[in-house]
Amino acid sequence: MSREERSVYRTEYDSPLGVLTLYSDGTALTALTMPRWRYQPPEGAAEAPELPVFGTARRWLDDYFAGRDPGALPPLAARGTPFQELVWEELRAVPYGGLTTYGAICRRLEERTGRRASAQAVGGAVGRNPLGILIPCHRCVGTDGSLTGFGGGLPAKRTLLKLEGHDPEHLHPVPARR
Repeated sequence: MSREERSVYRTEYDSPLGVLTLYSDGTALTALTMPRWRYQPPEGAAEAPELPVFGTARRWLDDYFAGRDPGALPPLAARGTPFQELVWEELRAVPYGGLTTYGAICRRLEERTGRRASAQAVGGAVGRNPLGILIPCHRCVGTDGSLTGFGGGLPAKRTLLKLEGHDPEHLHPVPARR
């Protein structure tokens, strides 16, 4: 069975942001949407709240929304272009409570690949993240600490940053350590 022919399952999770919808291919999470999410979720997903990956994701989200570092991520299967997947990998390297900038991601990608990357291209890839919160695109801010776009809206981004101990009005990004 090809990736395109795989079944898609979904379940819902009540969060401080509203109802989140989790999607899975049966073994890994493929998308997480939230109220006001700018991108469309997968179509034709069957309700399957008892999948083990959904249980793991619920426990992770319970810890996260309780203001605790939730530790290791549930299995993820974010699918995008090779460039997008590199950017999402860089986002996953930003620790709980950490911040990064589009420029910092560009520099890390240039070091890894030997090819130039633009902050605009990185911003586009960050914005196409199908697994918001889990792949922490909310931890990416402007070089001056300003809040930038977020697929769930800036109020949701502020809430997530506050949960991680930040004052969204006074952010001081520090490059993530590897």
